[in-house]
Amino acid sequence: MDVLEVAADATATGPVCDACLGRLVADRSFGLSNADRGRALRVARELAADMDHEPVGPADCWVCEGHCGTHDRWAQRAAEAVDGIEFATYNVGTRPSPLIEENDRLLREEVGLNPEAGELFKSAFNREVGKRFGSLTGATVSFDRPDVQFTIDLADDELGTKVNSTFVYGRYRKLERDIPQTEWPCRECHASGRRGREPCDHCGGSGYLYDESVEGYVAPIVEDVMDGTEAVFHGAGREDVDALMLGTGRPFVVEIEEPRRRRVDVERLEGDINALAEGAIEVEGLRLATYDMVARVKELEASKRYRAAVAFDADVAEESLVAAAERLSGATIEQYTPNRVDHRRASLTREREVYELTAELEGPREATVEVHGAGGLYIKELISGDEGRTEPSLAGLLGVGAEVTALDVLAVEGEAEPFEDEAFFRD
Repeated sequence: MDVLEVAADATATGPVCDACLGRLVADRSFGLSNADRGRALRVARELAADMDHEPVGPADCWVCEGHCGTHDRWAQRAAEAVDGIEFATYNVGTRPSPLIEENDRLLREEVGLNPEAGELFKSAFNREVGKRFGSLTGATVSFDRPDVQFTIDLADDELGTKVNSTFVYGRYRKLERDIPQTEWPCRECHASGRRGREPCDHCGGSGYLYDESVEGYVAPIVEDVMDGTEAVFHGAGREDVDALMLGTGRPFVVEIEEPRRRRVDVERLEGDINALAEGAIEVEGLRLATYDMVARVKELEASKRYRAAVAFDADVAEESLVAAAERLSGATIEQYTPNRVDHRRASLTREREVYELTAELEGPREATVEVHGAGGLYIKELISGDEGRTEPSLAGLLGVGAEVTALDVLAVEGEAEPFEDEAFFRD
């Protein structure tokens, strides 16, 4: 259909503002706003028909009911809603009233256009308000998890504002034993610290089984610096509470909800965390990360290297120990859910690979064992056999009882591609 015919048919339906008129042919020209496009159409049509041009303001438009004249007001409201909040990207969404959506459909029907012709009211409103918001704040529009998101509800005249989380990536080393990765609430009192009127005797009234955690050293400081409402700690797996985490450390991400600050000095943040921890833990390599880094950390298919101090129930010959280590190197291990985690893990048999295992006798009943194994391999049970739940095991091959008395994680290594890909970090 000729654009002048569209203009003629549209204006014949009643007062239609320039923006609503221009939206009908938004896909036929570029570089103009809908209002400019509609104004040009109206003038061209009325000149061709030798008519006087009489502009129609948004307030008189039966299609948008005046809302095309409110772009500036909504942009200003959005800017005021995030005053004092640091952000670089944004997005705007609009929820029109059912009547406006119906009017938008009827206008196309009246002029013989298909329902998706041109640009729909909602899309145009998003773009016009967004363009003005960007000019007011200097921020950049983003359609992929922006820093702030706005939802304009035209029917209720309400503006919804969402400040999306920000993320800090790093690696931690745990240098003292008996520190869990995350806070460990007491199961008996459900973290309340009390059982009835008395302090909980299971946790000593603290509500937690351990006074310290990696999360407790790291997350509160990051939350405070970024002025958020809550911090969530995400780790790439976790070591046992009584195990050290050494070497290059374990990857983690701290998610800060509703931050007011996003640009922080990560080197200073790293120093603050390490100073507070006083040698209990250390963090390094802190960087601002993207939302995708959370899934990458939690789903990391990582192999691990361990060093275990092992005590035997009886004397062990060095040649027997070396032979057992050789049998376990390259072996596929079947592990039924260990007794010690049976209360929180599904009961099933898992197959895990031992890539390499070496053992050195330190005394007739003591040895140091180093293991490079697939993620999810239970090292303590690989040594002890866990009452037959793990096959084969070092204890089973030697025919003597064996127990890990101290366990250190030496490395957490990502398989396949490099883990710390630049695509997952913010500039």
